Amino acid sequence: MRVARKIALIRTIRLTVHALALVGVLVVPFDRWALLVAGVGYVLSMLGVTVGYHRYFAHLAFKTSRWFQLVLALLAISTLQRGVLWWAAVHRHHHRRSDRDDDFHSPRHGFWHAHFSWLDSPRVHALGHGLVADLARFPELVLLDRIYYVPALLWGLGCAALGGLVGALDPEGGPRALQFFVYGFLVRTVLVWHATFAINSLAHVFGTRRYATDDDSRNSLLLGILALGEGWHNNHHRCPSAARNGFFPGEPDLSYAVIRGLAALGLVWDVRPVPRHILEEGRR
Repeated sequence: MRVARKIALIRTIRLTVHALALVGVLVVPFDRWALLVAGVGYVLSMLGVTVGYHRYFAHLAFKTSRWFQLVLALLAISTLQRGVLWWAAVHRHHHRRSDRDDDFHSPRHGFWHAHFSWLDSPRVHALGHGLVADLARFPELVLLDRIYYVPALLWGLGCAALGGLVGALDPEGGPRALQFFVYGFLVRTVLVWHATFAINSLAHVFGTRRYATDDDSRNSLLLGILALGEGWHNNHHRCPSAARNGFFPGEPDLSYAVIRGLAALGLVWDVRPVPRHILEEGRR
């Protein structure tokens, strides 16, 4: 029953956010402010997914302090993809069982299953902390797994507050609170969801294969751009522990560039490289 309630809540959130975003773009004006808040929100939030959820929490591709770990967690969770423990556990399971029968979101079970409907599977939400015992020792991360919707609500309220401030400073442009909420929170969330889950549903079907991995992973320039470097998925499956996914020139990886910037600032360290033999294998 507990798992059933989780599934019902997640399905309700998913449908509600999609519906409100659709209504919002139909009735709330779109202008340069809407584009700006949606664009900036998308990039920051995707970095929460790529640098936070994926490369740090799931793969420990670099080290950081406990306070900055919390910052990454809050930014990631603001995208309404549940807590970092659950996300990392699902992803670690995916790498262990990629494109096998018990992979949670392999497109071998169908596009829509890989993209979204896998979230409605009871076995996905029955995952414990066995795969993420290293992360579960932090009580703040355990707490955030239970109240994962709070950072997202705060993001939405922050967007509305920022819009109210912009509207007050530029009254001729009209009120902005609702516009910033719609485009900075609702539309941003939907775009981040689909960019994230496209890696599950598309990056194992379309693209090129540099490495002969034992799964269906592909490299895709389009997904590499939209998902800030995550589209170099075949590279990633060959070396999941590396902090970079774009191994070679012509493979843009904004997430890795941000990680290097954070390292230069001293916020992260011990950034894990791609081993030389894997690079040489890729060149061959």
